[in-house]
Amino acid sequence: MQGKVLLLSQRRIADLVAFCFAYEFEDTFTAVTDAQRIDVTDFPGLEFSRRAYKLARLVSGSPTLARRFAPYPRSKVVLERNFELFFPVFSHTYELYSLATIPNWRQRCRKAACFITEVWSQLLPKYLLELLSAFDHVFIGNHHCVKDVARMTGRPCTYLPLAVDVLRFAPASIDQPRPIEVCNIGRRSLVTHRALLEEAERTRSFYYYDTVAASGADLKQRTFKVDNAHEHRGMLATILKHSRYYIANRSYVNQPEFTAGRDEISGRFYEGAAAGTVMIGEAPRSEEFKRQFDWPDAVIHAPFDSPDIGHILADLNGAPERLRAARRNNVREAALRHDWLHRIQVVFDTLGLAPTEEMRDRAQRLDRIVSDMR
Repeated sequence: MQGKVLLLSQRRIADLVAFCFAYEFEDTFTAVTDAQRIDVTDFPGLEFSRRAYKLARLVSGSPTLARRFAPYPRSKVVLERNFELFFPVFSHTYELYSLATIPNWRQRCRKAACFITEVWSQLLPKYLLELLSAFDHVFIGNHHCVKDVARMTGRPCTYLPLAVDVLRFAPASIDQPRPIEVCNIGRRSLVTHRALLEEAERTRSFYYYDTVAASGADLKQRTFKVDNAHEHRGMLATILKHSRYYIANRSYVNQPEFTAGRDEISGRFYEGAAAGTVMIGEAPRSEEFKRQFDWPDAVIHAPFDSPDIGHILADLNGAPERLRAARRNNVREAALRHDWLHRIQVVFDTLGLAPTEEMRDRAQRLDRIVSDMR
């Protein structure tokens, strides 16, 4: 597959920290396929084109006529050679219009599939989803909406869970020092956070947390922009490899009105497991989570609002063998099934593509991690 895979990336126009998962996946995909990557640029021009397309689509009722009317983005790239596979990665459905950046992608690519890392059924713009009708397969990072997307696009859709670069996140040794007592980033409970601050002051321990201001209309998000996604993921991997406990909760845990009971698996669980942390929090209440994280103490339950988190940690610290087993099992299972390679293998198997030599080499490196954790 060397030189025969084409990726389309949003990394130059979408730099929120949450999107780093998608870019880490792209980096791994590139490493094992030697893919060529085209980065979307000129966001203002792309947005102008999208709005024109949306208006024309609404007025004409025809995506074909809308495409003829709407101007292409100024930064469009016309492919001059053929590829075996086109595989764009999107963080959400509103990025789908960036396909207009490469107007002849379907003509130049023998197979085409895409991955949308986060999709929610209440946020499905029909005029954008219909752009997926030209793909052979659509992979989706949320479980609940697969049937909805398949119905709206008319294309085969498959749930493809998130994952992590296990080779980067795995600790050198399960017994290496972990000076950070608790790592608590992203969405958080004010109750638990205050209790952890008090516990850190009382025990003089290292509690790592975000100091970025809460955002969103309801001030329930803690997001920020990053200069370099690869560097950010490297820093996070280092932090987690040196953290004893990691607060991990299901997606949008502090916005139940948004999820409406549709529990999804946040990326926290994959990165926390790979780094060998002991994860604490509210796991998704779903069979899919139980299937993916089915080993003992994968996540130790603690309510989202835990004013007694200090007592919970004290009890756990009194069982060092339990904690060591949890760390070892987390790393081992992540290397067995939650590296990005495992997701790429699903894509290749689904599309009938043969694995590359680099994929086999990465699998061997993951096997060595598994052996080290026995």
